Amino acid sequence: MLETSTYEILNIIIDEELKNLLPELSKNTFKLLEESLLEHGCLHPLTLWGNILIDGHNRYEIAKKHSIPITAVSKEFNSRDEVIIWIITTQVSRRNLNAKQLSYYRGLHYKMEKRSNGDSARFAQQRPVDQNDPLQESTAKRLASYYNVSAPTIKRDEKFADALIAIGENSLEAQRNILSGATDITRKHLRELLAGEETDILDTAKKIEEGTFVKPRPSRPETSNFNAPYTSDALYPPDAGLRRIHSLIINTADHFANAMRNQMNNGDASDLKTTLRTHIEVLESLYGQL
Repeated sequence: MLETSTYEILNIIIDEELKNLLPELSKNTFKLLEESLLEHGCLHPLTLWGNILIDGHNRYEIAKKHSIPITAVSKEFNSRDEVIIWIITTQVSRRNLNAKQLSYYRGLHYKMEKRSNGDSARFAQQRPVDQNDPLQESTAKRLASYYNVSAPTIKRDEKFADALIAIGENSLEAQRNILSGATDITRKHLRELLAGEETDILDTAKKIEEGTFVKPRPSRPETSNFNAPYTSDALYPPDAGLRRIHSLIINTADHFANAMRNQMNNGDASDLKTTLRTHIEVLESLYGQL
């Protein structure tokens, strides 16, 4: 353990990119933490990468303000990407995160893993990272198992993270508002912004920051065709408000029951597994929009 005194606290470096990965505490939670540190001291050590603070930013801020003695532990990493992955997994295991925050962290984790794989000595040919590369596919499956979701969900999370990164480059406040749920914006809208013009992202980030952003009204859902094949492409919702998600969940259950009835006399386990996996992926896509 590396012990750090009040004087040495001045040597700690705050990396803004790493700090901004962390969910912002509410004013009330921060106040409670401050009261606890003032009464009991800083009971838990900060975590450093060299002199860079990677865990304990709120405790550090309070300790510095009130000259509270602190301790710190130093961890070693081979790259900055490894640091980001450590921060992500630490936050996911520690905090009660909402669906958007979890999606963002999963997507960012996937991006860091892919970039690390692309920089690996095993792939030193300096070729670009291919989304269809078997290594990237295995990475998605491994992270899907780690986070208890499907591989397609991990890949959709990456697109969500890309959109949030683009928003954050224009306004960190707008990014935080989306992740905290203060701004109601759909994943579909974010994907469209990412695929559109940069000015659209800038305009949306500005409106969110100013509090003038208005969520577009979703189009009316099409009538379900219960005789259609049970596929995730057929059922994947383009956009959904809360009431529409409720309706789509019911429709999905009806589609699933209909598909199961059609397979009752088949006895083919592979078809059953395909139907079940599709049902899970559709429900995950709906869950992700809540």
